[in-house]
Amino acid sequence: MATDGVTLYTDGASRGNPGDAAWAYVIVRDGAVVAGRSECIGTATNNVAEYHAVINGLEAARAFTDGNLTVRSDSELVVRQLTGRYRITKEHLADLAGQVREKMRNFAEVRFESVPREHPCIQVADRLCNETLDARRR
Repeated sequence: MATDGVTLYTDGASRGNPGDAAWAYVIVRDGAVVAGRSECIGTATNNVAEYHAVINGLEAARAFTDGNLTVRSDSELVVRQLTGRYRITKEHLADLAGQVREKMRNFAEVRFESVPREHPCIQVADRLCNETLDARRR
């Protein structure tokens, strides 16, 4: 099933930090969006929401590849923690990073890249987060 050319874009949002929070992901294969999802996680920080986006996105990406996966996020903190450039000093974030590492075992290789929030696919994930949070308020 190893289909290369799969990229996972993730975003998390928190209104209040901590506050109402949601995560979202968009999966792109061969230049086309093939999946996307968002969900509320209750009250959480933005960093927790960002980690949940990666965790849920990795789970979903299994349907599209077991080969190489590129994960792109606008959260420099999450990317730098997951690549080892930053130490993880908060226990709850270390637990979430452990969940990410567990999900990474389903792929031949996972690369993490930081991208600007203006990236079109990050914009889609951001919109999904906001739509999810707006729907919760209604």
